[in-house]
Amino acid sequence: MPTETPSPAPVPASVPGFDLGNDLPRLQGWALILGASSGFGRATALALAAAGMNIAGVHLDRRATLAQAEETRAAIQAAGREALFFNLNAAAAETRAQVTAALRERGAKIRVLLHSLAFGSLKPFIAERPEDALTQPQLEMTLDVMANSLVYWVQDLVRADLFAPSARVFAMTSAGSARSWFSYGAVSAAKAALESYCRQLALELAPRGITVNALRAGVTDTPALRKIPGHEEMLEEARRRNPSGRLTQPEDVARAIVALTSSGTGWITGNVINVDGGEFIA
Repeated sequence: MPTETPSPAPVPASVPGFDLGNDLPRLQGWALILGASSGFGRATALALAAAGMNIAGVHLDRRATLAQAEETRAAIQAAGREALFFNLNAAAAETRAQVTAALRERGAKIRVLLHSLAFGSLKPFIAERPEDALTQPQLEMTLDVMANSLVYWVQDLVRADLFAPSARVFAMTSAGSARSWFSYGAVSAAKAALESYCRQLALELAPRGITVNALRAGVTDTPALRKIPGHEEMLEEARRRNPSGRLTQPEDVARAIVALTSSGTGWITGNVINVDGGEFIA
């Protein structure tokens, strides 16, 4: 079974739906994107495909949103890359087993792992009516999906020897890890845990040459953000405060991931990196 993927086809300047411009680094191998059908995951899948990588994507979509996942897969294939997509729950052990088996069968080695799972409970801790408050199962589910699952995926990929040399692991965090917002308590706790897990994984994976970093995007108008109560106010405040004069876009994060995957960035690990145009410091 081969341990390296073949060299990619000549790198185009863009794939359908994403344009990185002319200064593309040349990347190869496989990227595994958890949350590949929308938001940061989709943009990163398209960007890494434009740079030359094959994409394995895990997403959970019902009929109403499945078309975008199919469009993403088709765009990657149109660029001449392999696209292996799984419409499964990325937080389930069965999914990890199925995906790792499929990657092993192809002799794929993961050069990039992106954890971009945005599924959690958006309820306050305290409410006038007990039924409106966050429950223990909801809190535990949010932490498991949005934080714990990163550890489990990394464990399984290491055990299956599926990481490529000098692999990169990225996890999407937010300013909510350090700030409060009504009904965001469970997600805030999950983001804080996710950042802690990134530091610990960076420490333990450094001897293997694998870097781990959390990316703190600015407020971004994604389907996940629109589920947060009061998101309109959040968007407006971010527009007002951001010194760069606009909201963060998924493509901003995707370009940062391409850059951080390039050669010469292997000494950058264990960090929370702001990708926000200066929003967090303003």
